[in-house]
Amino acid sequence: MITSKTARANHPSRVLPSRATPEGRRSGLLTDSVVMTDNVAIVAVNAVARVIGKLSGIREVDAALRHTLGL
Repeated sequence: MITSKTARANHPSRVLPSRATPEGRRSGLLTDSVVMTDNVAIVAVNAVARVIGKLSGIREVDAALRHTLGL
C-alpha cells in the first residue's frame, strides 16, 4: 500500500520516496508518499483504474520488504 500520509513513515517496514530525490521524481508520484510493505495486497490488473506512479530499483523498498517478510 502507498499513502500520502507521511507521518506513517517511522517504521522499518515503511519507506518514504521523497519527490526531492531523483528516485522520487522518476516514480511519477504526485506527492511525497509512504510505501507500507507491512500492508501488502494482491490486486487484479483489471481492477486498477489508473497508475499514478512506479517505483523500481529503490533499495530501501527491498530492505523494508525483507524486514516485513523476515528474510
